[in-house]
Amino acid sequence: MNTVWDSVQLARHAKRPLFMDYVNQLFTEFDELHGDRAYADDKAILGGLARLDGMPVMVIGQHRGRSTRERIAHNFGMANPEGYRKVIRLVKMAERFNIPVMTFVDTQGAYPGVGAEERGQAQAIAESIAVFSSLKVPVIVTIIGEGGSGGALAIGVGDKVNMLQNSIYSVISPEGCASILWKTAEKAQDASEALKLNAINLHQMGLIDAVIDEGEGAHVQPQPVMTALKALILEQLDELQGMDVNARCELRYEKLKSFNSDVMLPC
Repeated sequence: MNTVWDSVQLARHAKRPLFMDYVNQLFTEFDELHGDRAYADDKAILGGLARLDGMPVMVIGQHRGRSTRERIAHNFGMANPEGYRKVIRLVKMAERFNIPVMTFVDTQGAYPGVGAEERGQAQAIAESIAVFSSLKVPVIVTIIGEGGSGGALAIGVGDKVNMLQNSIYSVISPEGCASILWKTAEKAQDASEALKLNAINLHQMGLIDAVIDEGEGAHVQPQPVMTALKALILEQLDELQGMDVNARCELRYEKLKSFNSDVMLPC
């Protein structure tokens, strides 16, 4: 059985499928939409309209990139505030046309640069969380790799929150937690155990709704994982669309409020 630290290593594996790999396999007719209409188009977060088995959906996710050139172009999946403001624009559009929202989380966290802070990084993340918590359309979240801190939570509020078996989701990276608690990043393995940031632990704590089995790993055999994920999303979407809109929205908000500090900050 994999340890929590094994999950951290697998979540960061260089050959692990990225957001656009899932878009190309799970959806058709993806039409990317650009810009926050205020400052710029942040390529760390991609999003647009697509079809899931013929149904229109809004698909949004962090794309880290694979080659060095691509990673630099997408800022390693770490979004600036304009990225989150783009997300807000797209999900409000989805609500206006009654289109379900699908988000895919894969980021170390929001970009911590001076420019990002000057342009309102914290405010953009907070607004994104607030908007997601009150959307009237179904929202399904899937953590496909690394879900780090507020950068992940900004697109991580949903009616259903899924995790791939070897993905991770935490308030801080193991290295960051170790640096705070033990004053050295070399204790990252111990920190990962304390954080309980792997899918199995988080599912047991009730923080996520489902774990998608990866078999040998999504980086080894991606197709079975994507097939299983698509089946799960379709099942969840069918369930959510059958619910009363206001009841569904209230349940999502209550779920978010139930993530109290004792659960979210185990270390």
